[in-house]
Parts: sequence; C-alpha cells; structure tokens
Amino acid sequence: MARFFVERFLGMLVTLFVVSIMVFIIMELPPGDYADRFAFRKFSGLGITVTEADIQAIRVELGLDRPAVERYFSWIGNIVLRGDFGMAYAFETPVTRVIGDKGWLTLGLLVVTLLITYVVAIPVGIYAAVRRGSAPDYALTVVSYLGLALPNFMLALVLLYFANRWFGASIGGLFSPGMQQAPWSPAKLWDLITHMWLPALVLAWSALAYQIQTVRATMLDELGKLSVVAARARGVPEGKLLVKYPARLAVNPVVSTIGFDVNRIFSELPIVAAVLGLTELGELLLRAYLDLDMNVAGAILLILTTIIVVMNFVSDLLLAWLDPRIKLGG
Repeated sequence: MARFFVERFLGMLVTLFVVSIMVFIIMELPPGDYADRFAFRKFSGLGITVTEADIQAIRVELGLDRPAVERYFSWIGNIVLRGDFGMAYAFETPVTRVIGDKGWLTLGLLVVTLLITYVVAIPVGIYAAVRRGSAPDYALTVVSYLGLALPNFMLALVLLYFANRWFGASIGGLFSPGMQQAPWSPAKLWDLITHMWLPALVLAWSALAYQIQTVRATMLDELGKLSVVAARARGVPEGKLLVKYPARLAVNPVVSTIGFDVNRIFSELPIVAAVLGLTELGELLLRAYLDLDMNVAGAILLILTTIIVVMNFVSDLLLAWLDPRIKLGG
C-alpha cells in the first residue's frame, strides 16, 4: 500500500507540473496582453494619444516584457513557495485578495454538490437494481435519462421561474441581499446553507443521473455472479449479502469517477453561476477573461485543475482501500 501511495503521489506531482505549464500557455494565448487594456483604461476619454512607447513602458512596469519561460518559472515559483499568484491588474491588488472568500465558497459548493450526488445516487441505484423491472425502477430510469438530456443551466432557469411565479421568491445567489457584505457569523453561515442547496442540486443534476445508471448497471452485473448465488445458497441474509458482495463492488466505478464528476461540475459552474447570480470563482473567471486579466484567470484555472487532480489521487486511494485487488496489481 505504501508503494501504491508513493507511485500515485509522484504521478500527481508530475501531472500538476504539466497542468501548470498548460495553464500558463492558456494565459499566453489571448492576442496582446494586459498592457494594451491598461493603457486604454488609463487614458480613454482624456484626449491623450497613446504611443507604442507608452504601451512598452507599461509592459516593462508590469513585467510583461520578460521571456515567457522566465515569467513561467517566476509565476509558479511564487505560487509554490509563497502562495503568491501575482497582481490582479484590473483590480490593482494581489490575486489572493481578489479571490478571497470566493475560493472557499466554490470549494464549499463543490463539497455539497458531491455529497448530494453520491448520497442520493448510490442507494437509489442499488434500489433500482434490486427492484429491476418494477415501476420505481422505470420511473428512476426516466428521471435519470432526463437528467442526462436536460442542461443544468436550463434546470436553473426553470427553478428560478417557478420559484418566482409560485412563491414570489428570488432564489438566486448564495446570500440574501442583507448578508452579502456582512461579516461572517452563525447567521451568515445559516443564510449560506439555506441558499447553497439550490445551486448544488442544479450542478449535481447531470452527475446524479449518470451515477444512478452506473450504480444500477454495475449492481445488476454483480448480482448475477456465482459468489452472490453461492452466498445466497448458504443462507446469508439478503441485506448482509447485498452490502458485503455486490453493493461494495458496485461503488467502485463511482469512486473511480470522482475526478470526472469534479471536472464536470467546474465545467458547468460558470454558466450556472451566471444564471443564478452566484458570487464564486466561475463568475470571476468570466470577468477575468473579458478584462484580459490573465493572472486572475490563470490562478482560478490552476486552483480548479489542482482540485481535480487531487480528487483523482483521492479516488485512487479509495479504490485501493475498497478493492484489495487494485493494491496487488498497482
């Protein structure tokens, strides 16, 4: 197990290194750089003609004139050694301050979304497999296919419409208007909890539908194996038999796709955030791209991809714990 852990951990570090290079390349892709946008913002409407020399001076001031390789190692070195993501040019303040609570709100939203997905999908998928061919099984199949077909942002729009039409309530955002800028307190935390369930449910919609079908299919396959038939013939109680044999193995595909689910959630987050008015990293990422503030965009992309890579590492460890065959083969 120790060897398995070390191998996966080293693989995670290599992956993170490659990811950091890819994120930096993405930061370099937009035409021009922030010096052009900075000059436009600074001198627009003043009747001042901005020359190429002025833009070059801004570029030197911001450190954008250095070679890309030098800027990459300076950027990643500051992040790893000091937790410094650089300056947010559009806000003229450090990136860490701009991200602030939005990073923790995004992480909390991710955790709640994953909890909803797995707490519901695993028992429901097992129940559908055990009751195969029943009316609840067919109903769950229809609901899960609907979850795969209906985009998350469409579900968000439908919920917003009916909440306003039937209850006259606005369910957008993560806080009530009076709590948005209030300091953290038990009341603000409770306000966050009462608002977070809806975006978490919307983000969990497609992942939940997929995982229900995954657990159901795997459970049906395990129920037909000889080990289950033999245990049932020995008189093992049905509940104990289901938990000890097929249910335990049916969870393996779910555990192995945790990283995939996190990636799916982060991919859908910016659009859902725009629809529901969420103050988290997805909304900030869109703003950073529009402003060409690539330090902010790069920091958010690196944080999100790092979470995905780490969750893949965690899923590998969970699989090795659940299924000893993986450890022996690792």
